[in-house]
Amino acid sequence: MENYILEVCVDSVESALAAKRGGATRLELCANLVIGGTTPGYTLFEQVKEKTGLPVRVLIRPRFGDFCYTEYEFDIIRSEVRRFRELGAQGVVIGMLRPDGSLDVEHLALLMEEAKGMSVTLHRAFDVCRDPMEALEQAISLGFNTILTSGQKNNCVDGSPLLAELVEKSAGRIHIMAG
Repeated sequence: MENYILEVCVDSVESALAAKRGGATRLELCANLVIGGTTPGYTLFEQVKEKTGLPVRVLIRPRFGDFCYTEYEFDIIRSEVRRFRELGAQGVVIGMLRPDGSLDVEHLALLMEEAKGMSVTLHRAFDVCRDPMEALEQAISLGFNTILTSGQKNNCVDGSPLLAELVEKSAGRIHIMAG
């Protein structure tokens, strides 16, 4: 298969190097993968970027749990996006929801401004949003490059019907990355 992207989620220099040896073409760097991932430290990012030479997208998530964030948490997210852009991250992986399960479009628009020049992935907050087709169109209008999703199921095999529908509806306007 040619022209594929194999993005591997990693949480250490060792796992990043193993991913590279295994054929990864891009990394998503996280901390605390055992709880679904949180924002990694800056030094870990710098080491992974230096040691692998691969493009690195950084998960920006201040805590585990839901994706409805307070204004304090939003300020942290915004600052982290800015800092990882300054450090040379290829992209960030973000997502925010409102309590009703819709995308928090207003806050996400501010984060997209902060991320100018980087690729931006809408993370698996998408998998718990109330209306995936509405969220797809909103992500496109906000300027996201990628949606990371399992098709709103526990795994992407079970979610393959929705994944296929998302690919069709997106019509090449955004990448749908199964994960």
